[in-house]
Amino acid sequence: MVWYATLALLRCVSSSPAAAEKALTTRLQGFQENDPEILSHDDRLVDGASDDLDISDLEPAGAIEEASFLEDLITEARSLAGTKGDPKLAALVAHLKGLIGEGFRPVVFCRYIATARYVAAQLSKEFPKLTVEAITGEYTPDEREVRVQALGEAEHPLLVATDCLSEGINLQMHFNAVVHYDLAWNPTRHEQREGRVDRFGQRAPEVRCTMIYGQDNPIDGFILNVILKKAEAIRLELGVLVPMPEDEQRINQALIKASLMKRRQANDKQMLLRLEEALAPVEAAWQDAMQKAKANRTVFAQRRLKPEEVLPEWRKQLSILGGEEDVTRFVTGALSRLNSPLSAPGKKGRHFDPRHLPATLRERLAEAGIEKPLQIDFHYPPAAEARFIQRSHPIVSLLADTLLEEALAPTMDRVPLAARSAVTVTKAVTSVTTIYLLRLRHQLIATRQGRISHLMAEETALLAVRGRANPEWLPEDALPELLSAEPTGNLDPSAATIEITKSLDLLRIHADRLEILAKSRADALLADHRRVREAAADKGSYSVKPCLPVDLIGISVLLPDLI
Repeated sequence: MVWYATLALLRCVSSSPAAAEKALTTRLQGFQENDPEILSHDDRLVDGASDDLDISDLEPAGAIEEASFLEDLITEARSLAGTKGDPKLAALVAHLKGLIGEGFRPVVFCRYIATARYVAAQLSKEFPKLTVEAITGEYTPDEREVRVQALGEAEHPLLVATDCLSEGINLQMHFNAVVHYDLAWNPTRHEQREGRVDRFGQRAPEVRCTMIYGQDNPIDGFILNVILKKAEAIRLELGVLVPMPEDEQRINQALIKASLMKRRQANDKQMLLRLEEALAPVEAAWQDAMQKAKANRTVFAQRRLKPEEVLPEWRKQLSILGGEEDVTRFVTGALSRLNSPLSAPGKKGRHFDPRHLPATLRERLAEAGIEKPLQIDFHYPPAAEARFIQRSHPIVSLLADTLLEEALAPTMDRVPLAARSAVTVTKAVTSVTTIYLLRLRHQLIATRQGRISHLMAEETALLAVRGRANPEWLPEDALPELLSAEPTGNLDPSAATIEITKSLDLLRIHADRLEILAKSRADALLADHRRVREAAADKGSYSVKPCLPVDLIGISVLLPDLI
């Protein structure tokens, strides 16, 4: 209990005058628990395990029994508030002036709620032209997300937060600098903080990360020189961060010794040597974890796999998944059909307004957090202030789901925007041309070490034919131009039905073309599979069989515009 109480007070005093005042006030009011077992596991003191970073950002209570002495210390803590009495805050202000002057939008991470409030209040005075807000564990996760979004829309935002934002809420769209105002003994905590900003979708070419470190602060010195430097050395060697072994009692005792030994040791090197000796068991466990991580990376390394040998398969996957141009074409076309077209591309991207979309789609977008107009961009890096839209973005996936559902299950009261069959009059063809959308299924049989396994693979394919009396089956490279054909006129529904029926009859007559295509795609799949397996030096035999009959999913008939 004494160890806990001493360390609790030290951590709060090292954090800020406000946190120190809160800890002392809590003790004065008698809010501290009396069970030593509870105190030793209080998550207000520790920084979270490597696999569980959900911690309390409330301030622990310091243990001082004399009420009058406590009141004196509280008064003294209050008097230190502000840049004149708080050199740590002064250092932060000086650093932020440089960051903000260079155009950065920073996030300041603090350990405790009182510190975050205090820092935000002081920064509001120092930077009156900035929009400053503190977001802590006092708010629910939904409230935090709403506040972050609102702050990010400000012209000059400055976010002060506790570690409640180090997981779950992405900050890369609004901020591009991280300041660790309070150091954490858990290195994973720092990585989580920085990972909220330095991640995919970050538009800034540079992300700044800074640690505020007190030279005469024994807690900071211990964390920086003993823990964080060792974690960084391991990361540089392996390329990944290896979490520090969980030994809270030993680490807490070392933190206490760091404070007490600071006054007694002749120099910092002697103090660090003593601390390393105290943490020798933790160091040994950490080294063991590093060796295990190194062994795992060696076991799973594919050094025999040469990129050029599997590059064709990689390119095929990119083509199947679709890139920026495919996403742009789909979203632009779908929104135009839904009478909610995008604006022309500009410096801020393209304007998207969900308020004009059908009610069902609006509701789905609202559930995904998209209710108001916003600027979007389909190209990376996106334009300033625009949200990057890739194929997995809710706008894309929800549009696709809506159009697909309408095509598969049309209703009587609404003509679907997408259909499984269509007839188009166009100048892109000179004779009747039909495109069949097919679903192919393949059975992959693998035999290794006498064991047989079966896998099922599915894909979609297009088959195009020109003419009907003497049909000409078109090569695959002719499909992109046909798919981009622009309509030039409408066709009577009864006439469209006749054309679709004729094309379906043609496919029945030439059903062998489907079997030929299925066999060809099965052979191609087997060749791709073998090439990858051989490149990885994987042993065994493989075969692929097409599953017949082939399924017809959709049909599109293109009629020449002869006018």
